[in-house]
This record gives sequence, structure tokens and C-alpha cells, in this order.
Amino acid sequence: MGQRIAVLGAGPMGLAVAYQLARDGHTPVVFEADDRVGGMTAAFDFSGLSIERYYHFHAISDHAFLTVLDELGLQDKMHWVATRMGYWYQDRLQEWGNPVALLKFKGLGFVAKFRYGLHAFLSTKRDDWKPLDDVDAVAWIRRWVGKEAYEVLWRRLFDYKFYDYSDNLSAAWIWSRIRRIGRSRYSLFKEKLGYLDGGSATLLHGMHGDIERHGGEVRLSSPVGKVVIENGQVRGVEVAGCFEAFDKVISTVPLPYVPRLMPDLPEQVLSQFRALNNIAVVCVIVKLRQRLTDNFWLNTNDPEMDIPGLVEYSNLRPMDEHIVYVPFYMPGEHPKFAEPDQAFLDKVRRYFKKINPALGDADFIDMRASRYRHAQPICEPGYLSRLPPVSLPVKGLWVADTSYYYPEDRGISESIGFGRQMAKDAAA
Repeated sequence: MGQRIAVLGAGPMGLAVAYQLARDGHTPVVFEADDRVGGMTAAFDFSGLSIERYYHFHAISDHAFLTVLDELGLQDKMHWVATRMGYWYQDRLQEWGNPVALLKFKGLGFVAKFRYGLHAFLSTKRDDWKPLDDVDAVAWIRRWVGKEAYEVLWRRLFDYKFYDYSDNLSAAWIWSRIRRIGRSRYSLFKEKLGYLDGGSATLLHGMHGDIERHGGEVRLSSPVGKVVIENGQVRGVEVAGCFEAFDKVISTVPLPYVPRLMPDLPEQVLSQFRALNNIAVVCVIVKLRQRLTDNFWLNTNDPEMDIPGLVEYSNLRPMDEHIVYVPFYMPGEHPKFAEPDQAFLDKVRRYFKKINPALGDADFIDMRASRYRHAQPICEPGYLSRLPPVSLPVKGLWVADTSYYYPEDRGISESIGFGRQMAKDAAA
């Protein structure tokens, strides 16, 4: 007999949970605080263009994502493109991302180039991450690539994404990022990434519709105020002050919200959730009349730019205008996160003109800034062992977010795969 199960959050993971539950004959009810599905993949109206607030791309290794596309009959909406990478260093734009580009790179000695390339190559071939779980990422990278390559190619990525947390990150987590991009290559010299016609909204709306066709429900603008727990068992949820009974509850909202939503959890579990840290992001999206560069990825190492890189999304997904994302990552408690949007917009305009002096003020059609306080978990060495179990010591309650597929980085495919498995486990 099917169960009635509350799902908290309508991001990719929450939708995947409900998608699996509904297809297995259960009745999921998804509660989403926002007025749209998607979470960090949700789209907005960017002066006439519907596009994600935060950039997303797909790799050829994203099996869980590709499986759902097939199940929904959306596989023909998927396109694969050979993309380019660049590196802005010493006031010049250089090619990046393949062995020839590494050899030609200005500002790095041959030994440093060799060590960097060997480390990247071996990382893509490695499958066993557990020996790296308790290893400090910076120490691991410096040991492999040496001081010179670390200072030129890695330091700013750490400094301008993790700030004071840089010296306490898991090497397994960083390795997974290197491996995912490395395995998106279909040859030593070519990287292939994917995009969907219509962007992530195509997948999100497809899953949303499928959930409802199979008897589930998605309630937007409906934040859960509290998960009701009595005598060690879930009873349901409170929404807008009203109680609604459920057999089980599966939460996919960011873990920092859990203590507020579930104050009746055992204190030991609450303390584990409170101890977790997250990086925030202010992501600027820019619409231009002409290209900034020919690259999809552009890494930056410039003393005048407080970013580790940017993404020129229209060099992956063809559009009428040129779209560039510039993410400013920082701890949420950092003073910079409290600065007004205009401060970030002004920086981006200045950075773009430095990278491409041909850009004039008239080339900037529109600029917006979006903020997300809990954009990414800070994965310390031994991170997985610090998390409470997905199935909490309360009957009928499951809790997870993107933290739980460590060491993999957050991504749509990882969320879908984890969410579908969590649904099967919870409903068993």
C-alpha cells in the first residue's frame, strides 16, 4: 500500500525524491518556500530571457541526470558542445585546459608545468577517494605540484572561494572536482560539456509534471514551519500554522535550516547540524552585446580581481546575447557578503573591461546579482563522518542535502541520483 510522504524542498534532490516515490506508487507532497521549483537551478526573467540564477552545465559522466531525461522522453533536448578554457594571468588571456596550452603557458616553469599536468592526469584516473578523506587539500596539492604551480594556479581559487577555511579542506573533495572535469573530455585536447534546450527548467518542469501525473503534489510558496515529532516518531508537518499528518518526512533543504525546522531532534543530532559550515555566493549575471572571450571557463589570477574565475555560458548554450556568470564566493559571515549588489556589479564591469578592452559601457545590456547563503558545504577532512545519518534516530524521518554525496561536488546529476536512492530507502 502506498505511503503519504512529505518532501521538504523542490530543488533537484527534492524533485528526484518525489519523482521516485510517485513512480513507486506512493503519494509525495512537496513543500517549497519559493514561488518556483528548482532551488539553485531555478530560472528568473533576465530582461526577457528565462535563465538560471546560478550557472549549470552537464558532463558526459552525469548518468543519473541522463537517465531521467530518457525516462521523460527529453533526450533530444540535450546537446553536447566542445568547449574551451582560458586563463587570465599576468594581464593576458591564455589558452588553458589541454597539454599544449599547459606547455605554452606564460609565467610558469617547465618543472612546475610537468608536476601540475601529472597531478591532474593521475587525479582523473583515480577512483578510490577514501585515502584522501582525512588529507588536507592544500598540503596534498602543494606536495604534488610544488610551490610554484600552487601559487600561480591554485592559491587564488582557495583564497577567493574559501577564505579562512582554505587550510582545512578535504583533499577528497577537491580531487572529485578535478576528476569530473577531466572525465568530461572526449580526447586529451577537447572538453565536451552539455546543455538542455530551455536550460534546467526543461528538466525541472518535466519532473514536476511527472510527479503530478503519478499522483504526487508540489506546493509552491509553502514553507514548512516545523516537522512534528512525538515519542521518537514523525507525525507530520506544520505549514502556515496548520498541522498536516504524514507517514514519513524526507527533508532536502540546506542542513543549516534543520535545527530550526526540527527543534525536537535529540540534542546530539542538533549539535552535529549546528557544527556544519557553508560558503555563500553572490553571483552576478551579465548580458552583453559582444563576447567577453571565446571560452566557457575562464580562470583568473589577478591581484585586482577577487574572483577565482568566471563562466561565459553563451559559449556553451547558443543565445541571442552573450551571457556571463561571475560568482563571488565567501563565508556568509564575511563582511563582503553584506555589501550592496551595486558594489559587485561595479567590480564585474571593471574586470570585464580589463579582460576585453574593446567592451564599452553600451555593451552592457543588463546586470543582476543573486545571493544564496548556503551555496556549498565546507568539507573538512573526514567530512562524511561528521554528518548525522540520513535516516535520523526518529522513526519516519530522513534528512539530506548536497553535503551527503561528498566527495562529489554539488550538481544536478548527483542530486538526482542521491534523491532517487533516498526515496527507495525511505519507502522500503
